[in-house]
Amino acid sequence: MPLPYFEVDVPIHRTGQPGLSGAHIFTGRAGSRSAAVRIAHEVYDAARAAAAAGLEIRHGQPDGWGACG
Repeated sequence: MPLPYFEVDVPIHRTGQPGLSGAHIFTGRAGSRSAAVRIAHEVYDAARAAAAAGLEIRHGQPDGWGACG
């Protein structure tokens, strides 16, 4: 039986532009809500590190988790 599919919405804002806000939305399969939040944090951290290093942000992983943007 496949794992349930989760959506983790992470509110964001720009410190240099007050009033501008939105959300990063991460989706994928996980065994529990807490696992989904943990994986979303890992994907976010990896995307941020890739962007800071000038590398491509990975998305479309086999488990469904990834980041775009």
